[in-house]
Amino acid sequence: MNQHKGKIIAAILAFLVVNYAVAVYWSFEPDHIDIKAIATEQAALKNEQLVVGYTTTTALIEVMNTLLEKPGGYLSNDIMPPSVLMDNIPAWEYGALEMSRDLALSMRKDLSRSQSQSTEHPMLKQAQPQFNINSDAWAWPSAESEYRKGINFLIQYRSDIANRSNSNAQFYARADNLRGWLKEAEKRLGSLSQRLSASVGQDRLNTDLAGDSAAKQATFAPQTSQIKTSWWEIDDVFYESRGASWALLHFLQAVEYDFADVLEKKNAKISLQQIIRELEATQDTVWSPLILNGSGFGVVANHSLVMANYISRANAALIELTELLAQG
Repeated sequence: MNQHKGKIIAAILAFLVVNYAVAVYWSFEPDHIDIKAIATEQAALKNEQLVVGYTTTTALIEVMNTLLEKPGGYLSNDIMPPSVLMDNIPAWEYGALEMSRDLALSMRKDLSRSQSQSTEHPMLKQAQPQFNINSDAWAWPSAESEYRKGINFLIQYRSDIANRSNSNAQFYARADNLRGWLKEAEKRLGSLSQRLSASVGQDRLNTDLAGDSAAKQATFAPQTSQIKTSWWEIDDVFYESRGASWALLHFLQAVEYDFADVLEKKNAKISLQQIIRELEATQDTVWSPLILNGSGFGVVANHSLVMANYISRANAALIELTELLAQG
């Protein structure tokens, strides 16, 4: 009887050790992708022209592919151990997914259209909704299956714009198109920065109606409020920010190539490169086994505030870049 119990305990311990080892392996974040090299390789492999927009589309394809093909695959919707017990990488996936959704929408409504009265490209019209399925959907249809459909539509769109005889498929590298997407990225980074900064708690004044004496809002809001991220969510917000920054970093590197002439004309290339440098800093290795949440000037580090610093600086540089693009 004791021998039987010993076997059961040994089996449970082995199960726990194996699951822990797998969880650790699956928790490694994906490496940086050389988007320009992959775009060049894909164009050569498919015998396609490396036209304007090819690299940006490739960046979106590769970021979404990475979410699905990294070690452990897509974890956000898993319902079995060890991934069901993991939250850092699913938070990372969600951050990257949100940035990808913004770019997919911008490609559908702006980057592929010459003006407001022009028609949508059919592949982008089908691809963009596929990425909007609930990120934790696991039953039919699963998030992975819908995202793969979206990726396939993007691949078809990329082939269409690379076909110089197909004038109906376009990617317009214009300052106004780029500015529209960058404004969306600004909002994402601004929100992440606020949530990261709230790790230590902040008293905030209500500035919702500032700048317009006639402005109104639907319901009453207090003039001051205490904002603090839940202790339980601090690491999730941190890794969501890491994922969003990782995805945006690749998109901006693609933009640097596809919008090179526009950036050169606006003398804005150096501004974009500075944003890329700030985002690269967000991907530095986290040496601590835990995301620490010390007070602002306390003895223990606060990783959220460090991340907020880099993201805030990138966001400020994005605002300056959009202003440059708006100038004649």
